[in-house]
Amino acid sequence: MTAPPRRFGPEPLAQGARFRLFAPEAEAVELEIEGTGCRAMQPGGDGFFAVEISDVAPGALYRFHVGGQAVPDPASRMQAEDTDGWSVLMPPPANLPRRWARPWREAVIAEVHVGTATPEGTFRALIDRLDHYRDAGFTVIELMPVADFPGRRNWGYDGVLLYAPDRAYGTPDELRALIDAAHEHGLGMMLDVVYNHFGPSGNFLPLYAKSFFRRDITTPWGPAIDLENETVRAFFTENAAYWLADFGFDGLRFDAVHALATKATETFLREIAQACRAVRPDAFLVLENHDNVAGWMTRGERLFTAQWNDDWHHAFHVLATGERAGYYAPYADDAVAAAGRALSEGFVFQGEPYPGTDGHPRGTPTDELPPDAFVSFVQNHDHIGNRPLGDRLATALASERLAFLRFVLMLSPEIPLLFQGEEALLRTPFPFFCDFDGELAEAVRTGRRSEFAEFFDAHGEATFPDPLAEATFISAKLKPEDFATPQARTELDAFRRLAEQRSKLVWPLTGSRYLGSEVGRTDDALRIAWRFAAGTLVMALNAGTQPARLDPPTGIAGMPVAASIGAVTHETDGRLALGPFAAAVWSLAPA
Repeated sequence: MTAPPRRFGPEPLAQGARFRLFAPEAEAVELEIEGTGCRAMQPGGDGFFAVEISDVAPGALYRFHVGGQAVPDPASRMQAEDTDGWSVLMPPPANLPRRWARPWREAVIAEVHVGTATPEGTFRALIDRLDHYRDAGFTVIELMPVADFPGRRNWGYDGVLLYAPDRAYGTPDELRALIDAAHEHGLGMMLDVVYNHFGPSGNFLPLYAKSFFRRDITTPWGPAIDLENETVRAFFTENAAYWLADFGFDGLRFDAVHALATKATETFLREIAQACRAVRPDAFLVLENHDNVAGWMTRGERLFTAQWNDDWHHAFHVLATGERAGYYAPYADDAVAAAGRALSEGFVFQGEPYPGTDGHPRGTPTDELPPDAFVSFVQNHDHIGNRPLGDRLATALASERLAFLRFVLMLSPEIPLLFQGEEALLRTPFPFFCDFDGELAEAVRTGRRSEFAEFFDAHGEATFPDPLAEATFISAKLKPEDFATPQARTELDAFRRLAEQRSKLVWPLTGSRYLGSEVGRTDDALRIAWRFAAGTLVMALNAGTQPARLDPPTGIAGMPVAASIGAVTHETDGRLALGPFAAAVWSLAPA
């Protein structure tokens, strides 16, 4: 693993360090090291100011002064306290975590928010929970963003110092210790990174680097980041490589790349993938991209490993819950057909007009993509936290429907992801929370209320969680005893069995060449066959509330099921009878 060249943040020297700041709009910049006063930095003609200090050692506190304002290093590796305070000069990592070598096709992902995964909410505390994730059947932990955010708590997507793990969670060395411990437990580690915006508080870049932003392009978070500027792109590509090189993460998930909003998005994504693969060629690089661009994961040049498949979630959510409003509406007319396409081809929309966009097409064909180019989920942080109460499906959905969803997720060949606690079907909410002050705090509070005005008007303030209240944050915390109740233990055992069945039925096939899929339908029942060089995985499922019968997929007539949920029987005429929300799986030898 080779560390990339460093352009941003302090560079250790044989004696001392070289400090840099990209401040193209600044006339002068000074470096202040605590206790030693300020020193002028020299402009380099490329927008950077720099100075070498020989008598400074790791652990020293420093900051910059621009136009009379003291600011932290935007590439700070650690903050002494919060985002507006002193940055800490860090030494190069002494020991990197050992490598984790399992293939992507064996990923079973737990999405984890460090601050709520344990009562303590720290990297160190999460180490003590690794046994749980390993024993449950997970093979990868994906941390939600840890980049330094203002305040003591945050839902995850308001980071402003992208190189510094937030001190509420712990130090960089404690994060490395977590990654190393996870690898010792046989668990891979991924990190969610956010490059489409900075949080609304604590970002000082507009004071001295206005060229970071496009004033003529607006996003939901304000001016777009100017990715047409090569130096700006380098800030983010270097950051991505840094998490792999300096911490030993096994992969990254790139948040909402469809919101990058500039003509240079394609250039940026290619550069960032290349920078990551220069550090670690086998890194898991996963996109969240509402545009459903299949080309990033094609066989010829698979720069990115996979994409989160919201289409899978939306189709199955409609089937299981009956919800049809908002972003579920495009899947509601025929959710069974959408679910069949999501299972067999990944994206539901592959160039068809997307409802609500005046006929604008969404997506590209997925013909060349194997199933492990998609990460599927019944729930994730978005689809829980963006609900008014942050409530999980387990609070309202019937047990047979929950079991059905989890069965289909775990025994189809796309990569499964579950949100922390979902393996035990915990009901712990995950509402939106943050820790802003003053006018911004009130703006966030008002914005959440207006976003869910219909709910707020119907239920009032008593039940609507205040995103600024510490109690809202505490309500989201998982406790070890939550997993020890009889119901939680029963659900954990069921999940463990599914994980074991996946290892026996799915992995031996997905390790071979993918040959394509076939899908058939009778009423609300589906049959899908995924063909691999090593054999064929077959699933039959009834996503409806009434019993269904369908012709069996080729090769399974009378053959005992390898795994099933609900009522599944072979009838005397050879057809399959499936009860409501029932499913079965077979694994066939190659033809």
